[in-house]
Amino acid sequence: MEEAPKSLNFIEHIIEEDLSNGFLKKNLRFRFPPEPNGYLHIGHASSISLNFGLGLRYSAPVNLRFDDTNPAKEETEYVEAIKKDVKWLGYKWDTERYASDYFQQLYDWAVQLIKKELAYVDSQTSEEMAIQKGTPTEKGTDSPFRNQSVADNLSLFEKMKNGDFKEGTHVLRAKIDMSSSNMLMRDPIIYRILHKAHHRTNTDWCIYPMYDWTHGESDYIEQVSHSFCTLEFAMHRELYDWFLDQVYDETKVRPKQREFARRNFSHTVVSKRKLLKLVEEGVVSGWDDPRMPTISGLRRRGYTPESIKSFAETIGIAKRDNVVDVSLLEFHIREHLNKISPRVMAVLDPVKLVITNYPEGEEEWLDAENNPEDESAGDRKVPFSKELYIEKQDFREEANRKFFRLKVGGEVRLKNGYIIKAESCTKDSDGNITEIQCTYDPKSKSGSGTEESLRKVKGTLHWVSIKHAIASEVRLYDRLFTDETPDAHKDKDYMEFINPESLKVITAYVEPSLKTALPGDKFQFQRLGYFNIDVDSTSDKLVFNRTVTLRDNWAKLQQKN
Repeated sequence: MEEAPKSLNFIEHIIEEDLSNGFLKKNLRFRFPPEPNGYLHIGHASSISLNFGLGLRYSAPVNLRFDDTNPAKEETEYVEAIKKDVKWLGYKWDTERYASDYFQQLYDWAVQLIKKELAYVDSQTSEEMAIQKGTPTEKGTDSPFRNQSVADNLSLFEKMKNGDFKEGTHVLRAKIDMSSSNMLMRDPIIYRILHKAHHRTNTDWCIYPMYDWTHGESDYIEQVSHSFCTLEFAMHRELYDWFLDQVYDETKVRPKQREFARRNFSHTVVSKRKLLKLVEEGVVSGWDDPRMPTISGLRRRGYTPESIKSFAETIGIAKRDNVVDVSLLEFHIREHLNKISPRVMAVLDPVKLVITNYPEGEEEWLDAENNPEDESAGDRKVPFSKELYIEKQDFREEANRKFFRLKVGGEVRLKNGYIIKAESCTKDSDGNITEIQCTYDPKSKSGSGTEESLRKVKGTLHWVSIKHAIASEVRLYDRLFTDETPDAHKDKDYMEFINPESLKVITAYVEPSLKTALPGDKFQFQRLGYFNIDVDSTSDKLVFNRTVTLRDNWAKLQQKN
């Protein structure tokens, strides 16, 4: 049976319409244009999937272009991190570009604007220009420098370029319309003076083009056919078109800009400025802290490219901004990890369990299935002995009939092992249980095929042999913010909603098969959740990150709705 054709999103409809109207498919070209002023986050992942996905769909090239127009905030570290993230997601770009590659061309075009009396050097202060620009309901007033001679403007602009002036003393503005209803069209700044070294051009330039002047013109230089931006740039489209009008050659492709909704996510922030503050103030350990919504943070936490791309496909492309519940992202990582993760046993909050009738000093190695979702995963051996660890919450001295775990007088099966019965327990002076005494049924071994082994009990517990267990550091991560929309409050700062319980570090005990695990390896700790080996792990110390719990909050949320 053939699959139903996938419905097109509104951006694909735009491209299809252009093709049907005669635009040549061979001229299709897309781009992903990040600013290298921070690490990419989960919102960028949607944009990456959109642009590179279009490239795959239409067999068209996709450029990776860094819009590096602000040397005060941009670093090579960010460039390399962005490239790593895009590669990790599984995408390949056609060419690697930089807006800084076009500084000379942009400067030459700016000189042309001056000569055509479409740009002028303004020597007002920023405060004066702000007042003179007017308001959305009041027209602006012309700058006293607006009708300065072409010769004076060319001379001043060259001196700006040569570094003859201090920062803030002069800017180059486009001469458009001070009465426009679009505030961006009221003689926007094209160049400003910055005496700062650029991560690629060093100190070659003392003036730097503004983002709005650079972005659309860079698309044109690269012959990008379709330029997709988030909705906050919708008002900029008129300005981009005006800039293009001044340099456009009809023999070339003219980029078409269209906007899609930015995705916001619950219990987090995606502003790079706000994420940087979390890093600088030590709220997190860095941009790749597993609590961060950055792609590098998600990668370190144990997320997979497949889960992120699947998530991006599910939320799709929209025309209105909205908040996506992070539980949906967690749903997608559970779905993927369930298929690929070996099952292992680990105890996070241990209490000692002694099988009193198990032979002293004896041990045996039990067969354990690695992944019931993957027949090719095979089996492994896990050691069993007289003294074990189980989870404290899996035992109660007394419990009602609905408690199907271990209680005095009750029976449970140990995963891959035997049926045990709790006989008694030992407590310390504060009443805390320190040891559980049990007996086991030697004939109840899992997989032995005996009638006793087939006997059903309602509870099955995970465990580890104390003699063989590996003490490990486990980092239990939770939401970084307690509020669903931490940066949407007018009267409170988003930092006020930092979750003090977002990271809990414990010592846990894991089965010995994990001794050779490597950073990045992923596992399901049975009954507990999905975990991966952190980059901090060494040959002497295993460090695990909890990627996500087993509980599926998204499915429950859908049921409520």
